[in-house]
Amino acid sequence: MKIATYLNTKMKILLILFLGMLVVFVIIQIFAMNGQKNIEMYTYQVNKKYDTFEIRNYEATLFTSVKLSTKGYKNSSSKGFSILAGYIFGKNKRNEKIAMTSPVTMTLEDSMTMMFMVPKELKKEMLPTPNHSEIAFKEEPAKTVAAIRFGGWANDKKIATYKQQLIAALDTEGIAYSNRFYFFGYNAPYEVFNRINEVIVELQ
Repeated sequence: MKIATYLNTKMKILLILFLGMLVVFVIIQIFAMNGQKNIEMYTYQVNKKYDTFEIRNYEATLFTSVKLSTKGYKNSSSKGFSILAGYIFGKNKRNEKIAMTSPVTMTLEDSMTMMFMVPKELKKEMLPTPNHSEIAFKEEPAKTVAAIRFGGWANDKKIATYKQQLIAALDTEGIAYSNRFYFFGYNAPYEVFNRINEVIVELQ
């Protein structure tokens, strides 16, 4: 009887712990989804929609950026995010916080660059000086791009797959493109549901 009582009590404790963790998880996801609604986005206008991709126009926009010596999404994303997030969360000469924006942008090159869009209300001269010497302010010109979207968690294999799908689709449609490809990630690392990722290429 004592063993049965002990096991029954242990199961109840485990069940309570599981339900507690489930509640915390749900709260975090709700908080994340509500937070996304208030985040300023890198806005665009859609020119034309195709079956698997769309053509967009972006206005000239200011970004904070950091060039990374590492190659590939897996090796570069966490390092770049840590540096830029540190800056906007107050690791700068004025200890000033800057609002987070979306998406997080990465160039798909041998030497990758991660970028956070600067909120539209802020001009370059208004921004605090970074503590990290590798952070730079970069004005991205107005551009026309093709974009292909995919869900779930991004990784190097998925990014490469969708990059090739975008190239194949553009070739099929006879649309000329440059070699300037980007990855856009729209979700915080702790978000599980409705994750949105995109591969973007500037058109010629």
